[in-house]
Amino acid sequence: MKIVATAAALALLACTAATAQQPSTSGTASSVKPLTTLPQDGTPVNNYYRQSVYDPADNKIGEVTDLLVEKDGRVAAAIVSVGGFLGVGEKDVAVPFNALHLTQKNQKWYLVMNTDKDSLKNAPGFKRDRSQDRWVPESK
Repeated sequence: MKIVATAAALALLACTAATAQQPSTSGTASSVKPLTTLPQDGTPVNNYYRQSVYDPADNKIGEVTDLLVEKDGRVAAAIVSVGGFLGVGEKDVAVPFNALHLTQKNQKWYLVMNTDKDSLKNAPGFKRDRSQDRWVPESK
């Protein structure tokens, strides 16, 4: 899973860099030039991946277990693991990536989402289909 996350992070960074460079569409091959500056509001993937998610009242409601990156490099969704105890009874749900708000408190970054644990527990679940290398709806 760490390999998949690392690959996703690298793909995200590569796509972001490629988008920022706006390559030529003239039909001729051109090399991508490395960036000399970074986006002002850019943040490392590790501020999201495997991080706890809290509701607005600071109650832990889950943990980000995966990020889904579109082919254009946009992070479209986050998979949040919710419920359970020590891995038993956990459920993975998908939330829009922009529903996660990176917040700083006491000089530490953490994620806040405007929902509660029960809403996530009642949301449709997803499971990782390793044979297709993608997330699919959970069978009831």
